[in-house]
Amino acid sequence: MTHSLVCPETVSRVSSVLNRNSRQFGKKYLFDQDEETCWNSDQGPFQWVTLEFPQRICVSQLQIQFQGGFSSRRGRLEGSQGSEALHNIVDFYPEDNNSLQISCSGLWAAEVDRLKVTFEDTTDFFGRVVIYHLRVLGEKKV
Repeated sequence: MTHSLVCPETVSRVSSVLNRNSRQFGKKYLFDQDEETCWNSDQGPFQWVTLEFPQRICVSQLQIQFQGGFSSRRGRLEGSQGSEALHNIVDFYPEDNNSLQISCSGLWAAEVDRLKVTFEDTTDFFGRVVIYHLRVLGEKKV
């Protein structure tokens, strides 16, 4: 059965936080399910989020909710197992709007314990990305 794979033991990292203000715009807001909070990156040519899971997972879907005007035209999902180098799983092309987008669904059956989501070609002139929700769905492997 498919369910959310991000748990309290999942270690997350982000490329940047707007004005280094983690209290207001930090990575924890990607996963809190609160409509009022968000991760807001600082400016740059591309932004990314990495997730290290406590066990191997099989990803089936990636859901992202951007703030319109601060999204990405092109994204890349990469993954690996253990200390292996990241390999490309799928490229995706989000829309520049406020709706929850299922960027990738049923396109792969990659078993990984580390993911990196990279946002390229941002719609904001300065390269900032604002994300209200980031969900990784799939199954935990035993």
